[in-house]
Amino acid sequence: MNRNKPVALLITALLLTAALVCGVIHVRRQPSAPVILQTATGDEIPPWGTAPDGMRGIWINYMELSMAYETDKSEAAFRRKFEAIAADCAAFGCDTLFVQVRPFCDALYASKLFPPSHVLSGEQGKSAGYDALQIMCDICRSKGLHIHAWVNPYRVTANDTPAQLAAEHPVIKDETLVLVTESGMILDPSNAKARQLITDGVREIVENYAVDGVQFDDYFYPEDIGNADEPSYQAYAATVPQDKAMDMATWRQANVSLLLSETLIAVHRAKPNAVFGVSPQGNLANNAVLYADVKSWCTVRGFVDYICPQLYFSPDNPALGFEAALADWTALDYAEGVRLYVGLAGYKAGTDADEGTWETRTDILKEEVNILKKNEKVSGWVLYSYASLHDEAAQEELNHLQKACAP
Repeated sequence: MNRNKPVALLITALLLTAALVCGVIHVRRQPSAPVILQTATGDEIPPWGTAPDGMRGIWINYMELSMAYETDKSEAAFRRKFEAIAADCAAFGCDTLFVQVRPFCDALYASKLFPPSHVLSGEQGKSAGYDALQIMCDICRSKGLHIHAWVNPYRVTANDTPAQLAAEHPVIKDETLVLVTESGMILDPSNAKARQLITDGVREIVENYAVDGVQFDDYFYPEDIGNADEPSYQAYAATVPQDKAMDMATWRQANVSLLLSETLIAVHRAKPNAVFGVSPQGNLANNAVLYADVKSWCTVRGFVDYICPQLYFSPDNPALGFEAALADWTALDYAEGVRLYVGLAGYKAGTDADEGTWETRTDILKEEVNILKKNEKVSGWVLYSYASLHDEAAQEELNHLQKACAP
């Protein structure tokens, strides 16, 4: 029994009531109906999520987009770089790119809310002189690819990255927005102003760019949160009768779930056919450590349009095998309109990961995709990450995967 589900239901009921009254969220009549999204440039690209053999995606992280250490940091150089990335992904057979555009509460796009990212210029707050997301959207459309903006919702710094925050960074202007732990700073999930900043930032992307959707990754409350938010919790507890207050764990889960509901509304209000999804940890049980109530997100309407767990396990992984992990996710009773995609570990191919089980075979990804094809609850997969396409150790594994995906 999930004792936190009433909390999730209450959050959803309150937000959905407002959203439905405003016409923001449209009720889907058929549980199996695909998400239909019209592209910005016409009908040459099939609507996202409607490919007959499922969506084939690839994650492109901020390090793979980085220009910080390039001698030539110009717009032309970035354009050449992303042209090559998009061409590689299309040639591999992918139809959707998930590009990381807000890694540290900064922006790889023109933002009125967040400073320019150090990823492009080498210094947070210093403009690269071009709009990277606009370039990526244009290139993807020219190649018939869909594009989703991948956002880290809370992270401000992680292990001293970035080295220095820009003077105009939101948390420099208002330090009450953040929580500080040993590993870095995050926006306080319980802070209404912080949540508003996140959702406004998502709306800014969806309104201004031809993206097909927005995705949050798996970073919520950090594992070393400790008592960093004790004052915030006590402030909450003081507002309700003592016997009615949620315990801290339930309260933290409710904070994260509230953000997701607010973000879903923001995305649909900005572009009714855009989608919002989350890519949580692949071990279903481990999400509780981050206070991510993924079961409610999947089974209760109003949190996400899709979920994409990172099932980065070989079939023979002794700790948790791919099929066992998949079984946990497919056993959930998905709410109407919520789709399941699966993240695959291209980065582990040819390595000694999962106690060496990736070294003994070169057809693991091929086998996993074939398993997914046979599962009626799965609507596609996403490979992590682009760099694996050029990793020499991974080539035999990826060649087998590509052949498995050929028409």
